[in-house]
Amino acid sequence: MKLTSKTTIGEIVADDFKTAAIFTKFHIDFCCKGHRTIEEVCKKRDIEESVLIEHIEKARNSSANQSFDYKSWSADMIADYITKTHHRYVTEKSPVILEYLNKLCGVHGAIHPELHEIHTIFSKTYLDLTAHMKREELVVFPFIKKMKAAHSKGTELETPPFLSIEAPIVTLKDDHVTEGQRFKRIAALTNNYTPPVDSCNTYKVAFLMLEEFDKDLKKHIHLENNILFPKAIELEKTFEKVS
Repeated sequence: MKLTSKTTIGEIVADDFKTAAIFTKFHIDFCCKGHRTIEEVCKKRDIEESVLIEHIEKARNSSANQSFDYKSWSADMIADYITKTHHRYVTEKSPVILEYLNKLCGVHGAIHPELHEIHTIFSKTYLDLTAHMKREELVVFPFIKKMKAAHSKGTELETPPFLSIEAPIVTLKDDHVTEGQRFKRIAALTNNYTPPVDSCNTYKVAFLMLEEFDKDLKKHIHLENNILFPKAIELEKTFEKVS
């Protein structure tokens, strides 16, 4: 992919996920706001386009940190990967993080009242992501798999209750925006996940886990917003052409 000022951030990360680290470095949202162009984000962040493009190219040309070519995967394969990797991560890590936050609030909450807000935000994230993932696993992802199977076999596709895959996708993307905003707030409250100098090990581990969760969630959202959902929409359009 040749980079220009009109290339969108989502396209760049979809083409090579190694570039995600660059956008994170420059505090550019590549998941929920991946539709923005290089030109737009550079104006917003007061960055020289040539500087950002140079960093992106270096990341793309680096032989380190090899990643999967998600863009080449089929929609059903990506859906399975998200379920088995990112959904499982949320399910396994969230209760552990909440346990740590509970301890921190009890021991350090009086001196660091921001811990209570962090706990409240993350609790909402856990509940909402659980519901979000169920909608994907029980409704959206199965329909994507049905579309892929019907397309491969050349058979007709039954009309889903939501009429078009774009309807639930809009809702799911709105959920992503909400979670992006929540983690921006958590990052601010934790000074970008930097524990106090004299903090205990529980404090340090909790912040490390929150930071790791944030990074995983960004990749999770990116895979859906910038790769899976566009593929699903295009796949659905192939049936419209047939009919």
